[in-house]
Amino acid sequence: MALPRLRPLPGLLLALVVLAEVAAIALSWGLEPAYDTVLYAVFTCTLAGSGALIVSRHPRYVIGWLMLGIGVQGALTSDLAQGWGLRAAAEGWPGGPTAEAITSASWLPQAPAIVLIVLLFPTERLPSRRWWLVFWMSVLGVALAEPGWVFNPRAGSEYESGTNPYAIEGPSTGVMFGIGFVLIAGALIAAFVGAALRLRRSTGIERQQLKWFALSTGGLVFVLAPAGVLWFVTPLWPAVVAVVLTVWPITIAIAVLRYRLYDVDLVISRTFSYAALTAVLAIVYATVVVVLGAVVGRDSPWVTAAATLLAAGAFKLLHRRVQERVDRRFRRERHDALDVVAGFVEELRNDRVDPEAVVDALRDALGDPALELRFVLQPDEPPVDQRGRPARPVDAARDVYAVRRGGMVIAEVVWSADDDADRGLLPAVVAAAGLPIEMARLRVELRRRLNEVDASRARIVAVADEERRRIERDLHDGAQQRLVSIGLALRHAQHQLGADEEDAQRTLDGAVVEIASAIEELRELAQGLRPTLLEAGLGPALRELASRSPVPVEVSATGDRYPPDIEAAAYFVACEGLTNAVKHARADQVVLRVARQDSVVVVSVADDGVGGAAAGGGSGLTGLSDRVAAHGGRLRIESIRGSGTILSAELPCVS
Repeated sequence: MALPRLRPLPGLLLALVVLAEVAAIALSWGLEPAYDTVLYAVFTCTLAGSGALIVSRHPRYVIGWLMLGIGVQGALTSDLAQGWGLRAAAEGWPGGPTAEAITSASWLPQAPAIVLIVLLFPTERLPSRRWWLVFWMSVLGVALAEPGWVFNPRAGSEYESGTNPYAIEGPSTGVMFGIGFVLIAGALIAAFVGAALRLRRSTGIERQQLKWFALSTGGLVFVLAPAGVLWFVTPLWPAVVAVVLTVWPITIAIAVLRYRLYDVDLVISRTFSYAALTAVLAIVYATVVVVLGAVVGRDSPWVTAAATLLAAGAFKLLHRRVQERVDRRFRRERHDALDVVAGFVEELRNDRVDPEAVVDALRDALGDPALELRFVLQPDEPPVDQRGRPARPVDAARDVYAVRRGGMVIAEVVWSADDDADRGLLPAVVAAAGLPIEMARLRVELRRRLNEVDASRARIVAVADEERRRIERDLHDGAQQRLVSIGLALRHAQHQLGADEEDAQRTLDGAVVEIASAIEELRELAQGLRPTLLEAGLGPALRELASRSPVPVEVSATGDRYPPDIEAAAYFVACEGLTNAVKHARADQVVLRVARQDSVVVVSVADDGVGGAAAGGGSGLTGLSDRVAAHGGRLRIESIRGSGTILSAELPCVS
């Protein structure tokens, strides 16, 4: 999914925020911790940028405008004003106290906007009209707390001088701030409770959106809850708060724009599993340090080494178990699907099911009874079903997922996904079932090859029987009759020698012609036997074959010798290819090549004819394919109409 382009107004406001933050960093640099200067500028830019992206895609989405507004307000009245106040106090510039007062008053007005974001997310509709009371409670809280804070003498820490120049003495400001802050805190808590109730009742896409929101909001609450104490205990805590604050608008943008929306289950699972592991390992490490420290002394390096070793061992032992338990709780659908596949794999290992039953396991795991598993036996061939037959065309409404093993596509899963969550689940399920799928594919390929061998053998036997009948018929009707006729003619000539020598001479001439015809017929009947030309080698035999062709033939062949059966098969491939080029392709040029590539002899016949050749019925190319297959080879036909034909055979040759 591509992120939307910024519209003019959101883009202009975002640019204003970025420029203000750059100026704020320049003004504040060196006058406060660098992480405070940079991280909060990043948070403000992220908040404004997320809002700008949202309103560019959804111009009327209130939450996006609220986020963008908070970003603009924070950049101008908080960060930029703070930078000016710091630099004015350090350099003696004018307006320092005013800028500091603006900074001091800038954080409370953001509360109603945040409450409204939490209440409206993600549908922009409140659960009921009564929830508006929560928003107005936050507004009332700001109305009381803002003057109570701005004029409070205790707000002097916000000023470089240490005193609030606008302070009003008396308890009223403290009371107003206290009451207002309680109202704001109550409104925020109520808003978060409303979001939790909405999550509990939500389904589908809204539930996935709320999961992203709950993940970041939960982390925000977890970090902000102890912030009042830890903010002053460790200087790194403000940095932690800034990082968590930056994640919050990012998750809102992901949820609203639906970019990688369904990855939230994986994020939640990993977050909880590693948090649990961290807690367990910390306990293990601390326990080992305390126990061993009491025995050998805490300063001993063996304490640290042993604690680290045991923690690493505990991580290895606990990681999978903790991940499984977390997945069972937070990724139930994924856990159940993988559990189904794992059960099938275990049954397969115990030889209680066949690999082809993996399709039933996939159907159960993914909840799609119509799921199909199609196998890719060769990259250039269409997929086949579990019986090795060509698979039927895929309905356009269904999804096709390619199963890869070792970088090669071995199968395709055809199914109907309900949503992106299902599509995200499929790769994990297929990866878990990868071995059974590959085993099923190999078995399908083996059955198909065996069927092809059986069919090839049947065709070879049928062709051989037909050839024997043809030879018998031709011998009986042709050469045999001619030889009988010659015998009778010679007998007749014998009787004529004594009477008329001229008649006898003509009779003998006719007998010689008949003998020549009989010899020619016997030569034709010998076709299919090993040609005597191969005695000199395959190269000379092919050149002799080319010399008898009526069209020009270019021969490329070395003088290498191969086993007799390979030479005979290569010669017949060349003969068949040349015959087709002359008789059917009407070619003007033929190129005949023979070369050895590693342990394979490759014979190719290429012509520039009409193309469109294909193996079909009869004993032509089909019989040739059977002959090549009988040697463990493969015949390829590349023939496009109008672009010529390339007939190539790959014959294994180990010697």
